[in-house]
Order: sequence, then C-alpha cells, then structure tokens
Amino acid sequence: MESYDSPEPMNLGSGREINIKTLTELIAKLSNFKGKIVWDPSKPDGQPRRCLDVSRAKSEINFTANTSLEDGLKKDHQMVRKISMEM
Repeated sequence: MESYDSPEPMNLGSGREINIKTLTELIAKLSNFKGKIVWDPSKPDGQPRRCLDVSRAKSEINFTANTSLEDGLKKDHQMVRKISMEM
C-alpha cells in the first residue's frame, strides 16, 4: 500500500457479490452465535446484497484478493477474540 498516495478511499476485497442474509449467516456460524437472527420486513429499504468496487485497488496497487471471504472472516474473528482476551 506504500505506493498509493491519494486521499480517495480504496476498497480491498474480492469484488464478488454476496447477499446480506448469506453474509449474516456466515458471520453467525463463524462466531458460534447461538441466538436468533431476526429480519424486520417493515424496513425493506436496506441493501439486499453488497459488492465492493475493487477496480481502484487493482489499477493503483495491483491488488487482487487471494483470501476467501470465509477465511478472512475466520482470521478477523480470531484476532478480535485474542485482543478482547488481552484487555
């Protein structure tokens, strides 16, 4: 990232689309969440899916994700648990 010298934000990711329900369920699984996920159908204005535009990362610093979303979330979860235990 040392070669990127711009105030413009840069998205780092795979550029693959994922729907919010699948992402929520994946995070719940990886974090061992045993509660109930409740969707509020009276608020349908949210984004049903997300896909980052990673073209700036590719063109400016030649970044291509080589970690899957699931593996990246696992690593993040492990790091957060480690940090929280150190506090």
